[in-house]
Amino acid sequence: MRKPARSTLNRRRLLQSAALAGVAWSLPGLLPAWARSATAGVRRDVGTLSGERIELIIGRAPFVLNGRTGQAVVVNGTIPGPLIRLREGQTARIAVTNALPDEDTSIHWHGVLVPFQMDGVPGVSFPGIRPGETFEYTFPVRHAGTFWYHSHSGLQEQLGHYGPLILDPAGPDPVRYDREHVIVLSDWTFMHPHRLVTKLKKEAGYFNYQRLTLAGLLRGGPEEQMPAAERRQWRRMRMDPTDIADVTAAAYTYLVNGHAPEENWTALFTPGERVRLRIINASAMTLFNVRIPDLPMTVVNADGNDVRPVETDELQIAVAETYDVIVAPGDRAYTLVAESVDRSGLGRATLAPRPGMAAPVPPLRPRPTLAMSQFHGHAGAQGAEHAAAGDRAARTAAGDHAGHAGAGTAAGQGDHAAHSGSGAGAAAGDRAAHVAAPPEPRSAARMSMRDAALAPPHVKVGVGVDMIAASPRDGVGMRGLGLEDAPHRVLVYADLEALEPNPDPRPPSRELEIHLTGNMERFMWSFDGRKFNELVEPIRLARDERVRITLVNDTMMQHPMHLHGHFFEIVNGRPGRHPRKHTVNVPPGSKITFDLTASFPGDWAFHCHLLFHMHAGMFNVVSIRPLDGASS
Repeated sequence: MRKPARSTLNRRRLLQSAALAGVAWSLPGLLPAWARSATAGVRRDVGTLSGERIELIIGRAPFVLNGRTGQAVVVNGTIPGPLIRLREGQTARIAVTNALPDEDTSIHWHGVLVPFQMDGVPGVSFPGIRPGETFEYTFPVRHAGTFWYHSHSGLQEQLGHYGPLILDPAGPDPVRYDREHVIVLSDWTFMHPHRLVTKLKKEAGYFNYQRLTLAGLLRGGPEEQMPAAERRQWRRMRMDPTDIADVTAAAYTYLVNGHAPEENWTALFTPGERVRLRIINASAMTLFNVRIPDLPMTVVNADGNDVRPVETDELQIAVAETYDVIVAPGDRAYTLVAESVDRSGLGRATLAPRPGMAAPVPPLRPRPTLAMSQFHGHAGAQGAEHAAAGDRAARTAAGDHAGHAGAGTAAGQGDHAAHSGSGAGAAAGDRAAHVAAPPEPRSAARMSMRDAALAPPHVKVGVGVDMIAASPRDGVGMRGLGLEDAPHRVLVYADLEALEPNPDPRPPSRELEIHLTGNMERFMWSFDGRKFNELVEPIRLARDERVRITLVNDTMMQHPMHLHGHFFEIVNGRPGRHPRKHTVNVPPGSKITFDLTASFPGDWAFHCHLLFHMHAGMFNVVSIRPLDGASS
């Protein structure tokens, strides 16, 4: 493999690079063709970067949206960055120049199987790209599919540093289609991302403008129909059932290919065509519920891997996931709706046979709320439910793991719920009884040693952990939050089946359980109660080891978990053809299991792809050894 090049720009070239970025952004005609309204997909060979060597320039530029101007970090002058198109079997050589004057940068090729030195994670796989320098990424293109790229430096991803990446197959594509469009979903804010994090640290629900209120109760909308007893439970636990997303439309505008809803980015087609939509969620913090009213979608690819076609009416796409869908539109316009998971806002695009057409944009649906029933496995949440019902006898039968709601916490820093669990050696019968009657909520700050011992032994219980899932549900069959009662078809992981047999039929030789932990009130996020900056031990795997990993979500928030450098197989009841993905979303109070073959040696990042959760500590390294087949 050719040694990656690192070079220093002279002053003249650096200024030219910065000027190029600014000019490109100021002229709409220089936007990638696929990102221009009413032109995407008309010519598939325009607006892409391909060939033997590609050059990218990372710089700053103004970004104008709805009459306001903000500062962005851009790739070749645009948001999103240019579409990169490579072919399976070629060697990619991508020179990335850092034209930022005062900060390092990087590019991670999200989901792409590359040597770990080319993975683009500063401090893990390479040192980063310093201002004025160029780094050449060199890697073989081993597979095909829909992927994307983004910064792994600081919070640049939130500022616009991302773009789409398509890897075409070396042979015939198993998916039949006549036209394609790339759909990059993202969230934009004029607030600097460090300010966002600071506000979330001060108040977890800072951006939640949809809280339950007396006025809402008197209005009597469908989202307000919550029993009074359940309302009291949420208040006792210092939680809000409407706290679905950390950052909402109070700060975000939701973009499709860099365009706000009012700009109506439009994808053209000819009636009768099979149109492939490559949908990429490149947002920093937003899960989207995607639907096209009156137009079914057939899912054919997930995270770059082909799946047996499955038709659906709506899908939830977590941060960092990709889905390819086939649609067969008629001679009319359709609205593609990307509604934020909390339903505070949406991104919007149009599919149309001719420019200038539009379809009705449906109103936002009633905001979702978390229900106590969604946390039947959480010691704190379900305990509050039973305590409110006065079911003391049932709690005694379940082992008398009773507690009392914490009191006396500092204003604005109340803890959520109890730490309790089934214990590592609990019998199945005891677990079932505990689910039937869990304990009352207890403040994490006042949790007793006995209650702390109920957590799995490898989980560090402390201020950074405010709940433990005693009996989490299997998440593969769960619909996305807010879609539980949708009257139409909704895609779930259980629907996905790999088109080809899984490449490694060996059963796992060992199992690991990793808990996704946090304290929402203090915006602390971790694995097994330990943040990455606490010098945690890496997850160590042997080269070619077959391991089964279960992710247990002990929090109220969803966590899209991403493993670099590998595909894993979600265990969803389709043995031999489990869907292969690089990112999996773990709903609140649930668990998801995947099988992994540690094929590629090196150090690989493993983290929640909610940018601020990763930034706050939900990150670790998977270390696969030996590197060269010898003992290490």
